[in-house]
Amino acid sequence: MAGLHPINSANATSPYGDLSRQEFYDNHHIIHHESTFAAPSTDSTLFTQSWRPAPPAAPLRGAIAMLHGYLGESGWLFELTAVAFARLGFHAVSLDLPGHGRSSGPRGHLPCFSHVVSDCISFFNSSFGSELPLFLYGESLGGAISVLIAAEQKLKWRGVVLNGPMCGLSRRIKPPWPLELLLPAVAVVAPRWRVWVTGNPIDASYKVGWKRDLARGSPAAQKSEYAPAATAREMLRLCEEVGRRGREVEAAMLVVHGGEDAVCEVEAAERLYGTAASRDKKMVVLPEAWHLLVGESEETVEMGFGLIFQWVVERANGRLTVV
Repeated sequence: MAGLHPINSANATSPYGDLSRQEFYDNHHIIHHESTFAAPSTDSTLFTQSWRPAPPAAPLRGAIAMLHGYLGESGWLFELTAVAFARLGFHAVSLDLPGHGRSSGPRGHLPCFSHVVSDCISFFNSSFGSELPLFLYGESLGGAISVLIAAEQKLKWRGVVLNGPMCGLSRRIKPPWPLELLLPAVAVVAPRWRVWVTGNPIDASYKVGWKRDLARGSPAAQKSEYAPAATAREMLRLCEEVGRRGREVEAAMLVVHGGEDAVCEVEAAERLYGTAASRDKKMVVLPEAWHLLVGESEETVEMGFGLIFQWVVERANGRLTVV
């Protein structure tokens, strides 16, 4: 499944290359829709998007719920993967997490993650019927949230794809000691104080330099690339909960992780993979890749996403039987 990811037609100033956004959708024969969702648990207004093949297309293969990472959004770079899924015959749906992209809330601030998970479940329940095979796809923070969704809804999802999931934060990106130890107190006293960490998240995520520039060039990019104290505390709690509840995941699981990821620990992802109850599971470590697969060289992008697309298509088509 080579040549399927649109990032390889992007440039340093636009994910759509030399095309306008609408020309980009037309070129890929995609119907794109934008809306909002009133999220009850976080009391947020979430910006939502969907992508599906334009007619006359073959019947849909399935539907895929997509969750971006911290500092990300459902559009810009992330939506290129959604377009790739839509080109393969899937109805892709995503949202901007609270405080991200075009959703409401203080920038970069995420409330209690159990509430975020609840709102994601509510939105995805409202987006899909039961007639199609359903998949979850999560990158980084979105991967951690996907694990908890799959643990809550064991029978709903045919498969879960975790791309560089946030199962544990790398020491190279954690707040320095003793700030990590004091973080719970700081989060109470100054919840929106930006936590300095030892490495810049954007610089550590995208291996190819022009893709870092492109990520920072998003109209919805956050001015600060460091998390507020309350959000940093919640991220550490989230990693602990993923470690506890990963064993509850029964859906088919694919984990793809960069071997040189300096943001999320590959060892933590390996522990999740080992404990998951999934009978159909696979983990692929790309030896020299960094945190975000879309930020890699063209060759690595095609290899990594080729694995992902093939894995999802095979399970949507029901070709694999696990005994």
